[in-house]
Amino acid sequence: QVQLVESGGGSVQPGGSLRLSCAVSKSIFSISFMGWYRQAPGQQRDLVATITVIGNRGYADSVKDRFTISGDIVKSTLYLQMNNLKPEDTAVYYCYANPGNGESYWGKGTLVTVSS
Repeated sequence: QVQLVESGGGSVQPGGSLRLSCAVSKSIFSISFMGWYRQAPGQQRDLVATITVIGNRGYADSVKDRFTISGDIVKSTLYLQMNNLKPEDTAVYYCYANPGNGESYWGKGTLVTVSS
């Protein structure tokens, strides 16, 4: 079992920044694949950014050059730094973990609202 708890969401004006955190109940070094997804109202859940245990990163085209995914092994925390936020980034953001054992885990999400 892996527990994921997101934090850091909130309201911000367009052009602003937020950093999301995902506290992980086991060492992130033992988790093969982690990522951030988001779901806007009435929309499907979409991939935002991913990171593998060896540090390979991937991003949705819509967030490239604005968002950065990273992990802190000591704190066992996954981060998503979001810069130059746009109204279309408004969504509930979810942390995801796949330890590579056939299981997958989700956090409960944190709401990000970008509005003037």
